[in-house]
Formats: sequence, C-alpha cells, structure tokens
Amino acid sequence: MKKILMPTDFSTNSINALKYAVSLFKDEECTFYLLNTFTPVLYDTEYILYSTTQPGLEEIYRHNSEKGLKKVKKRITSQDKRPNHHFELISAFNLLIEEIKDQVKEKNIDLVVMGTQGATGAQEVLMGTNTVQAIKKVKCPILAIPSEYEYTTPDNILFPTDYELDYSSKQFELLKDIIKNYNSRLNILHVLGKKELSPEKEQNKKLLATQMDSVKHQFYSIEKKALTEAIYDFQNEHPTDMLVMINNKHSFFENLLFRPIINKIGFHIKVPFLVIPSGKYSA
Repeated sequence: MKKILMPTDFSTNSINALKYAVSLFKDEECTFYLLNTFTPVLYDTEYILYSTTQPGLEEIYRHNSEKGLKKVKKRITSQDKRPNHHFELISAFNLLIEEIKDQVKEKNIDLVVMGTQGATGAQEVLMGTNTVQAIKKVKCPILAIPSEYEYTTPDNILFPTDYELDYSSKQFELLKDIIKNYNSRLNILHVLGKKELSPEKEQNKKLLATQMDSVKHQFYSIEKKALTEAIYDFQNEHPTDMLVMINNKHSFFENLLFRPIINKIGFHIKVPFLVIPSGKYSA
C-alpha cells in the first residue's frame, strides 16, 4: 500500500493536486494523509503575550483546521469512491515543513504531493516557498502539481540528467511503478557540455540503462548552454506529461532550482514535477 502525504491549505491549488494524486494512483491501494498545519497569525507576538488570557485561541485554530479537512475529504470522496483509497486527516499546530518531515518519518511516507502556482515571471520565486523548502529539506519524493493542471495520463515522462549519480534501484521505485502502470515512455535527456562523456559519466549512463531495462526508455542529447532551454525545446518537440529530476545537491539541479530569483529564462512548471531525493530517504 502506498502512503501519500497531501498538505493542504484548502486552496484551489491544493485541491487540484489531491484530485491529480487520486487519479494517478486510481488502481493502487493507497492511504492519503490530508495534512493541514496552523499557527495563530500573531503567534510571534500577541499569541505569546496573551496565550494565558486567551487559552482558547489554539483550539479555535484547530477547530477551523479540522473543519476544513473534513470538507476537503467529503469533497474528494464524493468523486473518488474507489474502495482501494483510504483517507486520514491530520491537523497539526506546527510549521508546515517541520510537520511534513515529522509525518514522513513517523508514517514512512512514500510520496508527498503539493499544489503550486509556479513561477509566472522572471522576477518571481520558483514554485513558491513551501514547495521549494519541502524539496530542499524533506528526504522523500515530492510531486508538485501546477495550478489548474488537468489530469492527463503520464504517457511520456521526461527525465533530464547530468549522469553525475550512481543511480540506485531505490531512487526509481516510484517512477518505475508509474511507468509500468501506464506503460509510459521515459525520455532521458542529457544536455551536452563537452562532446564526450567522462568515463565516470559513461559508467553512470550504463547503470541507468540497466536500471531502466524493464521499462520503455530512450536516451537523448541536446547541445544547449542552459538546462531550462533544453527542457523547453524538448517539450516543444516531444509530448511530455511529467517531468522528473533527482535532487543531487552537487549537480545542475541545485543551481536550477534553488536560486531565489529566476533570471533570463524563468523555470515555468507546466506539467507535474516529480523530484526524487538522492541518497537514503529519511525526514
């Protein structure tokens, strides 16, 4: 059974992400943990000063949180009546990222799914603070769903890579499950810097081919200076229903994703974006 954590602030984006998740895993036994975190708006000042005189403030916020979660569950289960899907509600007085880390560790979560607005211009932060912070700090696969994205079966999945990793089978378990469930095609994209790969990268490419031996895949190389430009060009020429990357802090991924301001080419997420952590998974 897959365990999927769904943070929600009750916004349209988070509801849309939940709808995508239940559709993506429609044929699998899943438990969806709907998570809402809350802290009083005045937590840093008035809440601390007046908590003794207003002991019911936290209860009010918790009540609103639990009420919102019940509405979300009712809305989703009215449409998703699959007996293999189960929903549990989590209302927590905590900061969002810290609670996500706690839940991932406590419940051995397989995937975190988050809705995101995405970057709408060259001067805006990529995808929103919460999603970026989750990707940076949570050692669990994270699937970011763009605002207003309508569910489409992931027939074609794009995986850009620099061949800097010793790819492990653990990293690809979730991805290969998705590929096998939908008979998807995995397009592996490398942006050429030098004309020839180093021996280490050649070895990693062979290892990746071995890991993907059981699924449909194709290797591509593009001569581009910017990874974002290569991704856009590839998507314009080939249908793409999902983008996948491994979060290797010593590779192009960190430079691409974690710059606070997107310069030149804004990294606009137009399809679901699956980020797989490198190394051992843990909160």
